[in-house]
Amino acid sequence: MKKVFLSAAFASIFFACKTENNQNHTKNDTNLKYPITKKVDTVDTYFGTAVKDPYRWLEDDRSPETENWVKEENKTTFNYLDQIPFRKDLKDRLSSLWNYEKVGAPFKEGDYSYFYKNDGLQNQYVVYRFKNEGDTPEVFLDPNKFSKDGTTSLGGLSFSKNGKIAAYSISEGGSDWRKIIVIDAETKETIEDTLVDVKFSGISWKGNEGFYYSSYDKPKGSELSAKTDQHKVYYHKLKTAQKDDQLIFGGTPEEKHRYVGASVTEDDRYLIISASVSTSGNKLFIKDLNDPNSKLITILDHTDSDTSIIENDGSKLFLVTNLNAPNKKIVTTDVANPTPENWVDFIPETEYVLSPNTGGGYFFAHYMVDAISKIIQYDYNGKKVREVSLPGVGTASGFGAKKEDSTLHFSFTNYTTPSSIYTYDIANGTSELYRKPEIDFDPEAYESKQVFYTSKDGTKVPMIISYKKGIELNGKNPTILYGYGGFNISLTPNFRISNAVWMEQGGIYAVANLRGGGEYGKKWHDAGTKMQKQNVFDDFIAAGEFLINSKYTSSDFLAIKGGSNGGLLVGATMTQRPELMKVALPGVGVLDMLRYHTFTSGAGWAYDYGTAEDNKEMFAYLKGYSPVHNVKEGIAYPATMVTTGDHDDRVVPAHSFKFAAELQAKQSGTNPVLIRIETNAGHGAGTPVSKLIDQSADMLGFTLYNMGYEVLPEKIHNELKN
Repeated sequence: MKKVFLSAAFASIFFACKTENNQNHTKNDTNLKYPITKKVDTVDTYFGTAVKDPYRWLEDDRSPETENWVKEENKTTFNYLDQIPFRKDLKDRLSSLWNYEKVGAPFKEGDYSYFYKNDGLQNQYVVYRFKNEGDTPEVFLDPNKFSKDGTTSLGGLSFSKNGKIAAYSISEGGSDWRKIIVIDAETKETIEDTLVDVKFSGISWKGNEGFYYSSYDKPKGSELSAKTDQHKVYYHKLKTAQKDDQLIFGGTPEEKHRYVGASVTEDDRYLIISASVSTSGNKLFIKDLNDPNSKLITILDHTDSDTSIIENDGSKLFLVTNLNAPNKKIVTTDVANPTPENWVDFIPETEYVLSPNTGGGYFFAHYMVDAISKIIQYDYNGKKVREVSLPGVGTASGFGAKKEDSTLHFSFTNYTTPSSIYTYDIANGTSELYRKPEIDFDPEAYESKQVFYTSKDGTKVPMIISYKKGIELNGKNPTILYGYGGFNISLTPNFRISNAVWMEQGGIYAVANLRGGGEYGKKWHDAGTKMQKQNVFDDFIAAGEFLINSKYTSSDFLAIKGGSNGGLLVGATMTQRPELMKVALPGVGVLDMLRYHTFTSGAGWAYDYGTAEDNKEMFAYLKGYSPVHNVKEGIAYPATMVTTGDHDDRVVPAHSFKFAAELQAKQSGTNPVLIRIETNAGHGAGTPVSKLIDQSADMLGFTLYNMGYEVLPEKIHNELKN
């Protein structure tokens, strides 16, 4: 491979800082040799069609064979990554930029104000507290001391009504399974035995005597991969054994709910229970806690909408719903007659998607206007008070407080601006900066541009493109295209350190707001589900084509990236259009669409995906795009680094294992196919900062290296400039 010469005469040629002859790094260049992955004769039959599954054995996460395969694949991957000449430079820059103080907004519980803070490179955020403004904060909880390697994280923290007792959940090794620990908030001493086997749960207190939480029965087989589909709500009374906890909801064999949550209203009067069979749609129930003999009252007995109770004023309930309102609205009703025929519009549906919150006796309606935040303040009569002035164009979050509070805090960020916290005076609507991070990154040197491009079927799709000011549209800019497109999740502007480092290198970071997400409400979400899932992939492909046709980049400099459902997006896109991109980065992806529903809580994703057992048409549709089943012999797939965690019990790593095995067996050409398996890590939440830095350095390094770079673009550009 030819080296880049640092001569001013070559400045125009090497503006993109790439190798002279546009060579790719080949297996021979890096001595890349894949481990041999055995095949088995497993065959499933769906509606008369036989489907081979030669890597089924990799689904057994407790098998020594699987463990050995993971070790061998990681050895291959890290041998490759070790040869990237600027990998350490990237890690050093990530560490340097990451190393700034990050402080969350304070919140009041009892006599104390609490806040989260990370000094810079701490693996986990620490919880501090103080009694009065100006006091020196003291450490309340330090999750960095939960485990030596920082892989045990704080999942949630909840206080009794008087703030004197705290319950917090922990995750070990990134698993979704939690333990709940109860402490005296004043002394910080544990006051009872730890609750175990808690999953997908909040901690909602009933007064000061106990709390509600959710869990599944312990699955048979591996707790990291076995199916869990009977969620239940329990009430735990303080200083009693967990085995004596009262079952409040769930556990009926004939009516399984995969996701059940419980919450108590701020006035401690009502218990609210939401029950779902899938990730979209829920039933809703309410119980009067003032009456020990009261029964659960049904508000909604079907799952045709996403509906929740946001507030109550005595027996008057305020509900947020998309029932007959795809962009959501707030309605009111009374506990005595709470069913939909009695609902009265309070804040009607608009053309923008609504996500409201409450605080200080007001409602704060957060609207997404083409994925950008707009906040309207309303009083309890539904009268508009004001539009809240925001610091800029981006994402505002927070706007929640207790009823008696006179101020609240909100954060603001976008793709080029680190998150800052503001204090908002609820009565007069004024804001002032509360805390701005001191970071070695100049937002003024970068810009974001929103464009609307046309997808395959004519649908207009928004995309925000961020980059260093003055960039030349010459088709040679290294570009990461990111997407998700599912589960009603919206991608809004948000600052990330890894993206900042990417843009420092002259890279472009583009985020497409694909169908399947929630940016334009339920209709936009549904347009990317089940038999319309291909719309999501078409939207993503069209985004890549727009970037290429507009000369932001070219196929030689385009990488696609996504995680979880976004990992499916990357897997499907790279198998359908392998020539479109140079690099593919599918993370913790749902990649086996015929079997995803057989693991952990996967059956709950059927609203978005459907299942191969539904009917012949659904099976054929899923098989038609399932990444594991669409890797073909003789195709030159892009340079690919699959990433997953060995403790991922949401999207089990077998998806990634099987996809990587298929790609390695069938890849044509010289582009590498690697799988990076993080040990003692899960789906992403709670991952230690040290691991996040390593992962980011490896992904960025792999991407640039396979675009042909031998030296970091910024370094070469600076030397040429000087």
